[in-house]
Amino acid sequence: MTSRLALIATLFAAISTLMAGPAAAQADAFPAKPIKLVVPYSAGGIADLLGRLIADKLGAQYKQTVVVENRAGAGGHVGGEQVAKSPADGYTLVLATIAHNGAASMYKGLKYDPVTDLQAVALVAESAGVLIVHPSVAANSMAEFMALAKAQPGKLNYASAGNGSAIHMATELFKHMSGTDIVHVPYKGSSPAMADLLGGQVQLMFENIATALPHIKSGKVRALGVTGRARNASLPDVPTIAESVLPGYAAEPWYTVSAPKGVPAEVLRKLNADINTALRSPDLAQRFEALGVTPLGGSLDDAARRNAAEAARWSRVISAARIQVD
Repeated sequence: MTSRLALIATLFAAISTLMAGPAAAQADAFPAKPIKLVVPYSAGGIADLLGRLIADKLGAQYKQTVVVENRAGAGGHVGGEQVAKSPADGYTLVLATIAHNGAASMYKGLKYDPVTDLQAVALVAESAGVLIVHPSVAANSMAEFMALAKAQPGKLNYASAGNGSAIHMATELFKHMSGTDIVHVPYKGSSPAMADLLGGQVQLMFENIATALPHIKSGKVRALGVTGRARNASLPDVPTIAESVLPGYAAEPWYTVSAPKGVPAEVLRKLNADINTALRSPDLAQRFEALGVTPLGGSLDDAARRNAAEAARWSRVISAARIQVD
């Protein structure tokens, strides 16, 4: 009996080794060709900059080209859908944002489900934003802006990088908590949105601090409040929105590299480990600091947990504010 049990155990071990072999070999061989990282927004915004930094680092590690492809449209879902419907082999990735990971419930006409059709590979970074207004807006503080918005419901327009973008959601959270009525004007990315803000076609925008900073310093826009839980070192004199007018307000966008559902586990683990290695490099940390973002990293489970928690939070905002996009 003992010898028979030993034989069975040996057979099971052999079968396990044979089953693990192809998966391990697949991960060892990856990548055997160029990788495409889709940035689902226009060039020049924070998502585009982060995507290019990660692509450069991975390309150097793999000695393979990591191509960044900008696929703007539908608040990030043109690019998201493209990746979700790509082969699940790890060679097509997307820099996913709140539109895919937290605000998908606002969309009723999507041809894919970003929650079930995409899988988080690694958390990349998080950032805080700043509410900036055109100089023509008669407000020099959050309190004055709040009073103006309440006195002129529906008269102020805000630009966003698209429906479901971090800019959109940060503003909708502000509107919901403050009881103000500000009109949404969506764009295909933050760069064209910023261009129209600078031109005075729209009056305000919640933008990433690093992207907004040059325009703040030049006086082309005015900074009123930051969206994070604490003041930002780049704008030490600008209070948080929470401390100024809305206790408890916080909007801190996060970015995730994601892949089509079904990528082999060994390939996912390799991508996760290699993105974490990239995030730990000192030169990348310096670039992130210059962009005003904080590197994250962590395991596949860490990314899944963060996305699930944020999705629950923002779904409540979407439901309460009755935001719906066809």
